[in-house]
Amino acid sequence: MSSDATPRPLRALPGPALSGHARVPGDKSISHRALLLGGVASGETNVEGLLEGEDVLRTADAMRALGARVERLGEGSWQVQGAGVGALLEPEGPLDFGNAGTGVRLMMGLAAGHGLTVSYVGDASLSRRPMGRILDPLKQMGARLVAVTGQDRLPLTLAGPPDTIPIRYTLPVASAQVKSAVLLAGLTCPGETTVIEPEATRDHTERMLAHFGAGLDVTQDERGARNITLKGPVELQGRDISVPADPSSAAFPLVAGLLVPGSQLRLDAVMVNETRAGLLTTLEEMGADITRENARDVGGEPVCDLLVRASSLTGVEVPPQRAPSMIDEYPVLAVAAAFAQGKTVMRGLHELRVKESDRLAAVVTGLEANGVSCEAGEDHLVVHGGSGVPGGGIVATHLDHRIAMAFLVMGLAADAPVSVDDAAMIQTSFPGFTGLMASLGARFEDVAAAEAVR
Repeated sequence: MSSDATPRPLRALPGPALSGHARVPGDKSISHRALLLGGVASGETNVEGLLEGEDVLRTADAMRALGARVERLGEGSWQVQGAGVGALLEPEGPLDFGNAGTGVRLMMGLAAGHGLTVSYVGDASLSRRPMGRILDPLKQMGARLVAVTGQDRLPLTLAGPPDTIPIRYTLPVASAQVKSAVLLAGLTCPGETTVIEPEATRDHTERMLAHFGAGLDVTQDERGARNITLKGPVELQGRDISVPADPSSAAFPLVAGLLVPGSQLRLDAVMVNETRAGLLTTLEEMGADITRENARDVGGEPVCDLLVRASSLTGVEVPPQRAPSMIDEYPVLAVAAAFAQGKTVMRGLHELRVKESDRLAAVVTGLEANGVSCEAGEDHLVVHGGSGVPGGGIVATHLDHRIAMAFLVMGLAADAPVSVDDAAMIQTSFPGFTGLMASLGARFEDVAAAEAVR
């Protein structure tokens, strides 16, 4: 969502039980990767269930600018005619990724590996996010910064090398984006490109590369670290992809169903890849009544339907090693913790400091604005739950879609309505959020319109 878009304040109202069934939009991580890999594969890639949020549409525009043909055939149905590995074209102008952190970081790897010089720009939120962790390994592979404003922030121009250098790179922090950027840069690289991750991160890139025909070896060393080796140069073939429902988006109706008394709802075809299932595990530990049904495989990813019933939750301690599997879900987990009995302790949250906003700080101020006791450090959060949440606060979202959705969920179960200063940016990841929630019984009101009639 552009930083100069008109803010849309929204208020969530306490209401009756939620019920029904729904399917949340397609997974954002897989949608980005389907467009990127489809764009460098030979032949056609047909994608069903693509997330049509603004972040993913920016990646589609970027692939068009690099020479791939990307067409929307119908709702969620897209076709990509790939240029082939090594055949991307230099774009005529900067690639504008808006708020899409995943899109821009993965594209830096893909374009640098193709020897292209590309300028990257984004909105105010994305321009505050650090890019150094992506740039460091790409520089080792031969890329160089041509222009940069500030300390490794957008806007910047990155020039790929004529011949990419294969590297063996150990991730200094758990980051699927860094891992993916290195592997994508290695597609054109003769020899072996290896990424070593001491802590496992989401593995969608490895799964999808194998689906498109890349030769990958994934092993575990004596220290328990995953070693992912790509053998290049690689030829990829177009494939059909069915995008499962995004577990990060499913988190919001799921938690709402647990918190609003009397609720029972079903969420269809939610991805339950173990590298993304940390929130489910944590909520189950807290006593959540969640039943996994109809387990199956969709496009190489495990999915199931989730039956969710309102539950009495109890605070737990969430181990720091679980953070990579639920990093985007901590804001809504903090909301769930506010309604749980006792104390919930979350550690290993340093990545929240460098998301679309300083999410840890935004969560703390949002909780406090609604009468919830909490405290935070550089990488931890403690939420003191109780018998209820007073609500009634106004939450500053800082252009962060997950902060907006998390506190709107809070308002559905709090004693008083909860408002967010802007809900417009929710379109970046969950278009139709308010409509889907309303179909389950949630109540929202436009703050400006409501106040205009008073």
